[in-house]
Amino acid sequence: MGKVFKRKRSDLPRRRTLQPVENTSMTSQHVFKRNRTLAGTSINRFDELNSGDDQKSTRSHVHSLSIRRRKIVAVLVIVILAAVPIWLLISNFTASVSVDFTNTGISTSINKQTYEKAIQDYLDDNPISRLNFFLSQSSLSNYVSVKLPEVSAVSQGNMTGIGATDFAVTLRTPVASWQIGDKQYYVDSSGIPFDTSYFNLPLVEIIDNSGVSYKIGTTAIASNRFLSFVGQVVSSAKVSGYVVTQASLPPDTTRELEIRLQGVSYYVTMSIDRPAGEQVQDMVNAMGYFATNKQTPKYIDVRVSGKAFYELN
Repeated sequence: MGKVFKRKRSDLPRRRTLQPVENTSMTSQHVFKRNRTLAGTSINRFDELNSGDDQKSTRSHVHSLSIRRRKIVAVLVIVILAAVPIWLLISNFTASVSVDFTNTGISTSINKQTYEKAIQDYLDDNPISRLNFFLSQSSLSNYVSVKLPEVSAVSQGNMTGIGATDFAVTLRTPVASWQIGDKQYYVDSSGIPFDTSYFNLPLVEIIDNSGVSYKIGTTAIASNRFLSFVGQVVSSAKVSGYVVTQASLPPDTTRELEIRLQGVSYYVTMSIDRPAGEQVQDMVNAMGYFATNKQTPKYIDVRVSGKAFYELN
C-alpha cells in the first residue's frame, strides 16, 4: 500500500540546475532568444535605431513635415518683415548727389560740382535729411541760395541708383545788369541780386551817372535794396505792357532811378524809398493821361505818392 503512493525517482521533474555561462560573443541568431537579455542594447539605443523616417508611420511622417514647414514659413516671414524696412531705408537714403538745371536759354557752361557740393554740405549739416522723406526742400533751397545767390530753388528729383539722388536746380534769370569796375551784378524779376549768371546779358543795363565813389566789396551803390527795386520795376512794367530798356542813376544821388521804356521818348523818375509797384502804377496812369490828351512831356516824376510831376516839350 505504501508503494502505491510512492513515486519513483524517475517520475519526479528534474530540478533546474545552473547552466554553464556561454561565450559573450554570441552570434546574431542567439540575440533574440527567449529568456535572454539583449546584449549591448538600451532603450535609448533602441529609440535611435527606430527614429529614421523609414521606421515612422505615415501619420507621424506627415506630422513631422507639417512642423518643419511651419518653421520654414515662420523664418521666411521674419526675413521678409525685416527686409521691408531695410529696403525702404536703403532706397530712400542719399549718399551721393547729382544735379540737373531746369532753366532754358543757358548760354555758358556750368560747373555742376559747385552745386553738388552745396547740397552735400547741407546734408552733412542735417544728416537726418539724407532720408528723402525727412528732407525739407524749402530749407535746402534757402541754404543753397545763401551760399549761391544765383540759385532760385532746389527740388528733390528721382533716385538714380542705390544711394544716389538727383536734384533739380533752378537758376535766377537776370532782368537787369550793372557793372561796377570789373564786377558784374544782376537782378531777377523778384528783385533778388546776384553776381553769377549763365545767361546772355539782359536787355536792361543800369548806368551809373551818380559820380559817387565806391570800393569793390562794399554795397554803397550796388546795395541789395537798390538792385531789388530795379528788378521789381522791370517786372511790374512788363506786366503793365511796357518794356524797360535802360535804368540809370541820376547825378549826385543813389536813391533815385531814371528808366526809359521801349517806344517812349521821355524818361520816368522814381525813388527807391517808395514801393516799386505803386510808382509803376502812377507811371501807367500818367502815360495814359498824356496819350489821351496827345501830349508829350520831357519826363514824368512819380516819386510822390498819387502825384506825377512833368514838363511838357
